[in-house]
Amino acid sequence: MPDIVVMFFVLGVVAGVVRSDLSIPKAAYDILSLLLMLTIGLKGGMALHGSLNTALLIELAGVTLLGIMIPLVIFPVVRYLVRLSLADSASLTAHYGSVSAGTFAVALAYTEAHNLVTGGQVTLYLVLLELPAIMLGLMLYRRLSRNGTNAATSGLWHETLTNRGVILLVGGVLIGWLYGPDAGESVTGLYTNAFHGILAIFLLEMGLVAAETLRSLRWGHSRLIMFALAAPIVLSCFGLLMAYWLGLPAGSAVILASLTASASYIAAPLPFGPPFQMPTLALPCWHLWGSPSLSTC
Repeated sequence: MPDIVVMFFVLGVVAGVVRSDLSIPKAAYDILSLLLMLTIGLKGGMALHGSLNTALLIELAGVTLLGIMIPLVIFPVVRYLVRLSLADSASLTAHYGSVSAGTFAVALAYTEAHNLVTGGQVTLYLVLLELPAIMLGLMLYRRLSRNGTNAATSGLWHETLTNRGVILLVGGVLIGWLYGPDAGESVTGLYTNAFHGILAIFLLEMGLVAAETLRSLRWGHSRLIMFALAAPIVLSCFGLLMAYWLGLPAGSAVILASLTASASYIAAPLPFGPPFQMPTLALPCWHLWGSPSLSTC
C-alpha cells in the first residue's frame, strides 16, 4: 500500500477529474503552506543541532554543484531535442532544475515511516538546488536573447533570496539548529507532531490543481510529454550518483534522488517576457513561495 499521505493526493486528482466542487479555501491553504515550510525547516534544523563539521560542508557543496549541473544539462535538451522556443526552454530549465517542496515533504515522510537514516541537512538541499536553477534559467535567456539589465537581475536576486519560502526554510533551520529538539519542544512540538496532517491536506489541494492542469494537456505536445515522462527517471540518477559519491545514508539518498527527479512551479517565466504557452507538467508547488513575478504561468 502507498503511504497514506499519497492517497490524499490521489483523492484530490480523482475529485478534480470528476469535477467535484471540493476545494480548499485559499486562506486555509496559504496557512497550510506556511506551516509546511516552517515545519520542514524546524525538523531539519533540530536534526542538525550539534552536528556541523567539515564533512557536512563538503556534502552541501556537492549538492550545490548538482544544482548548477542539472539546469545546464536540461537547457540544450529542451531547446534542441524538444524544440521549444528560447523563452520556453529557459523556463523549463528553471522548472526542472528547481525542486518541489511537496515532493520533499512526501519523501521525508516516507523515510521516517520506513526508519531510513536521514541527515537533518536534507532540508538545506531544497534551497541549494532551488536557487541556482532560477538564476541560471534567467541568465541563459538573457545571455542568448541579449535582453535584460543588471538592475533587473539584481532585483531578481533580492526577490529570490527573500521570498517567504526561503525565509521560512532557512529561518526554521536556524531556529531548530540553535535550540535543538529539547529546548524548543514547547513550540516546535506543535509543528512537528502535526507534520503528516498538514502534509495530507496540502497534497489534497495539489491533487486538485494537478487534475486541472492535466485537463488542459494536448497530445500535440508529444515531445514535451515524452520529456516530462523521461526527465524524472534520468534526473533521479543524478541524485543517486551524487549520493553515492558523497556516501550519504539511505534516507538522505532517497530524498536527494526524489528532489532531483522533481520539478517546481517557482521558476515560471514572467521575467523572461512573454508568458509560457506550453502546458507545464511539473508538480504545482509555486504557490508555496508567494512570489507573483516568479510564479504566474
